[in-house]
Amino acid sequence: LEFHFQIGFHREPVAIRRAELSVTALKEAAVAVLEKQFPQAQICLRLAQQIYLFHHHPTSDNILQVVKSPEDVREGSLIEIVLSSEFGDENMKIRPHTLSVHSYRSPAFCDYCGEMLWGIVRQGLRCDGCGQNYHKRCAYKIPNDCTLVRKRKASVSTSLQTNWNGGSTLSLQDSVASSVSSLSRNEVVSLHPSQRSSRTYSCRPLWMERSPAIRVPHTFQVHTYTRPTVCMHCKKLLKGFFKQGLQCKDCKFNCHKRCKNEVPANCPEEETKKSGNIVLANNTTLSRANKSTSRTQGHYDAVAPSTVEQNARSMDEDEQTENNMMAVESSDAPNIPLMRVVQSIKQTKKRSSTVLKDGWLIHFTNKDAMCKRHYWRLDTKSITMYRSETGANYFKEIQLSEILSTVMVSRLQPGEPLHFFKILTSGLELLVRDDTGEMSQNVIDWHTKIYQALTPVDKQQDSAVGVKRKVSVMISLTRDPEDSKATDISQIYQVFPDEVLGSGQFGIVYGGKHRKRCFDVAIKVVDKLRFQHKEESQLRTEVQILETLDHPGIVKLFNMFETPEQIFVVMEKLRGDMLEMILSSERGRLPERITKFLISQILIALRCLHKQNIVHCDLKPENVLLSSDDPFPQLKLCDFGFARIIGQKSFRRSVVGTPAYLAPEVLRKECYNRSLDMWSVGVIIYVSLSGTFPFNEDEDINQQIQNAAFMYPPNPWSEMGTDSVDLIASLLQVKKRKRPSVDKTLSHIWLQDYQCWQDLRQLEKQVGKRYLTHESDDERWENYRREHEM
Repeated sequence: LEFHFQIGFHREPVAIRRAELSVTALKEAAVAVLEKQFPQAQICLRLAQQIYLFHHHPTSDNILQVVKSPEDVREGSLIEIVLSSEFGDENMKIRPHTLSVHSYRSPAFCDYCGEMLWGIVRQGLRCDGCGQNYHKRCAYKIPNDCTLVRKRKASVSTSLQTNWNGGSTLSLQDSVASSVSSLSRNEVVSLHPSQRSSRTYSCRPLWMERSPAIRVPHTFQVHTYTRPTVCMHCKKLLKGFFKQGLQCKDCKFNCHKRCKNEVPANCPEEETKKSGNIVLANNTTLSRANKSTSRTQGHYDAVAPSTVEQNARSMDEDEQTENNMMAVESSDAPNIPLMRVVQSIKQTKKRSSTVLKDGWLIHFTNKDAMCKRHYWRLDTKSITMYRSETGANYFKEIQLSEILSTVMVSRLQPGEPLHFFKILTSGLELLVRDDTGEMSQNVIDWHTKIYQALTPVDKQQDSAVGVKRKVSVMISLTRDPEDSKATDISQIYQVFPDEVLGSGQFGIVYGGKHRKRCFDVAIKVVDKLRFQHKEESQLRTEVQILETLDHPGIVKLFNMFETPEQIFVVMEKLRGDMLEMILSSERGRLPERITKFLISQILIALRCLHKQNIVHCDLKPENVLLSSDDPFPQLKLCDFGFARIIGQKSFRRSVVGTPAYLAPEVLRKECYNRSLDMWSVGVIIYVSLSGTFPFNEDEDINQQIQNAAFMYPPNPWSEMGTDSVDLIASLLQVKKRKRPSVDKTLSHIWLQDYQCWQDLRQLEKQVGKRYLTHESDDERWENYRREHEM
């Protein structure tokens, strides 16, 4: 017996053997349809007892007739499924997530929106029950299905996915509301009291309408208040000179440390960051330290500061900073371990003018059964899956050159519509179907368009395209006349697409080899359509700086090619970076001898930059490359995308660099000069010797930088001499005029070491050029060796 079930606007064909037909069998079949099409219905206990079945009878006065016996169901009947009005709270299996603020030591992604949790510490919220990870801004959007998330992740249907992504498919309560519009008032589905009066439906899952049980915790950090502030929980004063209490970095809630566990977990979602503020790894707003905490805090602030606070303000800032810097003591919380700070780069792409086809499609892969819905746009080069019809933010991009073939999926059962096709790449199998799942013709059209885009064009069109895409050689420093005459980068270099050396700020870096001279190179391939004019100017600034520099401590630029769509920057190929060397060391940090050797090379390369009025502005271990895997390798500075060409008295105020290594004046948007790089050198020395950042997890990183109140825990700083701490303290000064220059830093007693001088001389002999030491020092160090009988 074949008939249809209807839930709202959705109809489902069903076939049951006549011998097995009964009211119980009908309800079991209806429950199976509900759980398949609307997985959120699984939260209802005894679902088969909570539904009514109505037979559509168009000729009767009451169109909907209750199904009382199997004889009411005939061939081709339409059976309406309606949720019982007796549905109550006791039938709800609401399992809210237990969220807590979490610090991730490796890259993590939000299980709701799929985007990365950015930051150094406290990047997001983790559920203690199911282990799912979320942004704070996404916490109020997730369903209360803590124990069911993992079971459903691979079987969530398209209807639920489209509900959460703003699609057109109706949720369960919408379907029921449409079904019972003609029923009496006492048969209407039970709703939350706040929903009964307005009669509105938000297309959210049913359990979210009935109980907003998600409790989002505050992200507390130790805070130093510059004026009397009251605890917003117990309404008592936060006493002390500094670090008086805790403040939530998102909603600016202030409280005592003792009140932290009693504060209710009701922190609102993250506020929209203003464009004028700096965002620390896209999560932590770097606002000014002396700024008033918030409008909420101001309501509790006293009118005038206390006498004790006035006395504290009268203290000399410089003396207080020096005392804090020179004190070798442990802080309340351990320092943040050194890690690779991932830059926040949005996946955005300008719309192509040559669009072959676009529209909403649903897709999943052979590795992830989770259905996703995106706005597909096919052009002559790629398939881009945008998150919305109008925005530039996209989920994934598949180059047409990566597609091996497209295959239409055969019918699963006879009589079913054909609405699937596969896109096969080297490492992925993508299955695509229509937005509605019923119109197979649209899928066939998509398959045809993609096949046409993959089909090679004729020779005339190919030659015409070749003329338009002719490569222009912008820069050639190899002094080879054949390089300047080349019309294609492949004529000079062989690019290895499988050898991905890294992902830079503007593109992907591949390995390559010069065809004629057979030396290895690194080729940065930049897609011009993916960044704006400002970012393009930064790339040209980097090339302009590298073009003028010729120093063994700075990465070499060989060529630059440009097409209407891409830019190819060819540089020398190196082994790795300094951060990798630190993290892979036996103790997770470098010995003093190797650190002195590396820092000396960094300073000598900086001296070359500063003499030509160039400030790097983004100095960090990731941008210090190694030429070999030796214990004492040659270093070269790279990534001049943020570099500025300024004079000693020519200041800039624009925000540049990586927040973890930035100086206080940049965070405050004040003017800066060469001393900005010297602050970064101080942080690099700290992380090299300790294997941790100079920040602890309890306090706001922004405040720690602007106060320069860095601590030196006994482990490991007790093993090192006071000279290293003295050098770091002199470099990490809040006032930039107090930081030493490159030459003064090189003359510091910690770097004036005979063993370090010997190591540098040994490297110079290997390189075949003297650029790290000076001949005038040879006699001095020879006398030193004789005096100490070394």
